Amino acid sequence: MPASFNPEQHTIRQVLCFAAHPDDLDFGAAGTVARWASEGVRVAYCIMTDGDAGGFSDGHRPGMIERRREEQREAAGLVGVQDIHFLGERDGYLEPTHSVIRNVVELIRRVRPDIVVSMHPERNWDRIQKSHPDHLACGEAVTRAIYPAVENPYAYPDLHEAGVAMYKVPWLWLYGGPSHLENYFVDISGYVEHKLGALHAHVSQHPDLDRMDRTVRTILQENGRRAGLPEGGSAEVFQVVGVNTEGTIAGF
Repeated sequence: MPASFNPEQHTIRQVLCFAAHPDDLDFGAAGTVARWASEGVRVAYCIMTDGDAGGFSDGHRPGMIERRREEQREAAGLVGVQDIHFLGERDGYLEPTHSVIRNVVELIRRVRPDIVVSMHPERNWDRIQKSHPDHLACGEAVTRAIYPAVENPYAYPDLHEAGVAMYKVPWLWLYGGPSHLENYFVDISGYVEHKLGALHAHVSQHPDLDRMDRTVRTILQENGRRAGLPEGGSAEVFQVVGVNTEGTIAGF
């Protein structure tokens, strides 16, 4: 059985986070990212699509791609992230193709993170809005990349020939998936305002900030209750999967 994650036993120096669209990470993991950054962890983002189908008015259409990239840069900076990679896929058309997977493999091999954070590849029927097709495609592409391609030098051999060496990812943290698969809570009680500040940076996406704030706070506090935090505590929640740990062996 794969080992469970214990922050006192497993050192985190580098994290690489994947999302389908600008703002997905801010909804799913920005509080955790802010906490990591405050503890000296290096965090990088990879945004797979340009978010060009986002926005809520016709007036937002011109320049949407660059606008959303700038919003994501601002949001990332507010939680301590400067390293952002944009894959440039079209919003609404993301698929786990070998072209996308190869890009993910290359980035993971170059960054060599202790933890990969990604959207979940399984649909959440309790709140289907979490399961935009691009979200599922992001999760599937990252999961396929992590095992076996990232750690197989004969997968995408052009990368190996170019000196982009294979790498064994220790941990995969998935967000936005079915609640019955969630198994790890992160106390972000001291970072809620960081998370909301990051969400507020996505001006083109949120016509009702007050409602969004109330909804996000309610979800975080419910997560905190589920995590057993003191009353009013807030948490983000993940499915943590051990990929290469003391509890795993090759091929099983």
